[in-house]
Amino acid sequence: MKILFDRFVLDTARMQLTRDEEPIGLEPQVYALLELLAASEGRVVSRQEINDRIWGSKVVTEASIDSRMRSLRLALDDSGASQRVIATVRGRGFRFLPEVTTLVATSPAARPRSAEPGTPVGLEGPEPTHDAKPRIAVIPLQLVDQDTRMEPLADAIAHELIADLSRLRWLDVISRGSTFVVRSCREDQIATLLDVPYVITGTLAVLRERAQIGISLSHAPTGKIIWADNIDCSILELMTLRGPLVQAVSGSIEHRLQDAEASRSDHLSTENLTAWMAFFRGIRHANRFNGHDNEIARMLFERAIAEDSRFALAHAGLSFTYFQNAFVRYTASADSDRGNALAAAEKAFELDPLDASVNLSVGRARYLRGEIEQSEPWFAPARELNPCSALAHYNMGLAHVMTGQTDDIEQLIHRATSMSPIDPLSYAFLGTRAFGHLFEGDAVSASDWSERAANAPLAHHLIDLIAMVCAVSAGNLERARARRDRALERHSDCSLDNFFRAFPVRNPESRRNVTQAFAQMGMR
Repeated sequence: MKILFDRFVLDTARMQLTRDEEPIGLEPQVYALLELLAASEGRVVSRQEINDRIWGSKVVTEASIDSRMRSLRLALDDSGASQRVIATVRGRGFRFLPEVTTLVATSPAARPRSAEPGTPVGLEGPEPTHDAKPRIAVIPLQLVDQDTRMEPLADAIAHELIADLSRLRWLDVISRGSTFVVRSCREDQIATLLDVPYVITGTLAVLRERAQIGISLSHAPTGKIIWADNIDCSILELMTLRGPLVQAVSGSIEHRLQDAEASRSDHLSTENLTAWMAFFRGIRHANRFNGHDNEIARMLFERAIAEDSRFALAHAGLSFTYFQNAFVRYTASADSDRGNALAAAEKAFELDPLDASVNLSVGRARYLRGEIEQSEPWFAPARELNPCSALAHYNMGLAHVMTGQTDDIEQLIHRATSMSPIDPLSYAFLGTRAFGHLFEGDAVSASDWSERAANAPLAHHLIDLIAMVCAVSAGNLERARARRDRALERHSDCSLDNFFRAFPVRNPESRRNVTQAFAQMGMR
């Protein structure tokens, strides 16, 4: 067992105390006193208990206890005057003051086996069990120039990143009580001490009035950098915009982690996947937005549910595959898919009503049924439960634009894009912004944004139809015909009815404009 506090690690198996990885020699009775106090969970330990636990049946004087206490305080940079670590409770005993984190070692037999040498996977190492979420540690930023005035800011960034990532209920985030203790350790040591495969580290450098932050996410067992970024801003911007900056980092990390977890199981056949492996692999296939991968994703989410029927996120993922089937019309059973999307989402909510993705799935299923007004009350809590959720902001924006609430579209879609700039659904973010401009009467801007949406990776035929409508409204019929032809190439059933099923525009005037654009392109 390891007991972590301040900058110290007490290894009870080795009977060793270290500070910043440097061993500190302790006499046996002093060590026993430290172990007793550190494991006391903040309660007052009496002199009698110390006598009984350390000296057994032998009666010793109070001077003997005081002598061991002085030696222990000296080793911990404490004293009877400061009592920073050990407080004397007059007439009662002593109390250990620092916040303590206890790590219990897992036996080798209980640990998952590493991948065999030569296994063709991106990230080798221990495989998670079906009930094991991925684990991550966020370490405080290191100060490049050792300017201690910036240390509170460096710590605050790490603390806020921990708080944001903790909202992801598929991810176990180690508390700052542990990660701040090991801030001076190497990444591989951190991974061993905290039993985590993923570690976020970074640096903070301040030059004149500018701040430079370098931050990276790594897979500690292999040393592979999964994601890295640099942020350059003024000190004032860092102080005032720290929240949005941290949320943008969280959004980027979320997708990278999901893909990394999916990669860990690439060498395994479907029947050998655990629930979590199947879930992450399903997310990767679902985010490719085509009929073939969506069907694979559906089977993977069903596999995860077969392994763990109470796996709320797997039910939410299954709902999303049915949503795609009905929305993009990958299958001919749209009515059945709409019903299945809602049933799976409601099951997910029954299992975990406090998960942002679960609330999002119910709202999305309601939207799919044309119940736009009933979808918004689900998107709102999704945003509250996870303010870093780009999809929650995007879906709220889409619902608003369908009901004619265009005032906040720019803000919502900007939030979604800034939090997830490489999101697989980026084309949808852009298309929603195009709708906002179109319904506000700015056809030129709408056409420009819709072209960006149609040219974005993974965009489907419905995005081509949005670009067609916007181009007609902007008077660019050549561009409109090109988008119409591309949409028909990709999907034969590009009717006006199907467009309105996907985008149930409420405003009568906006609806008429869309209808006229389809008619002008010879489509019904």
